[in-house]
Amino acid sequence: MSAIGHIRKNVLRVSQSELGAIAGVTQATVSRWEAGELNPDLRQMALIRAAARRKKGAGWKDALFFDPPPCRDADVPKTASAHA
Repeated sequence: MSAIGHIRKNVLRVSQSELGAIAGVTQATVSRWEAGELNPDLRQMALIRAAARRKKGAGWKDALFFDPPPCRDADVPKTASAHA
């Protein structure tokens, strides 16, 4: 999972559209951030940080922008078994 995907899903717990509204971008831009095609700029990162700090219990660390959390088994897409 990308760092911004982790922030959206696990810290802010919002949809791509909602994160886009927070950062002043479209849902498509958030999708591109999560796919690694684009990165948020400093202004957008500041808006995301401010939203996380306002949210009680969000547990914000600026390192979240740069260090994606380790991948868990639940984050890995399941593939069809060859014996199915």
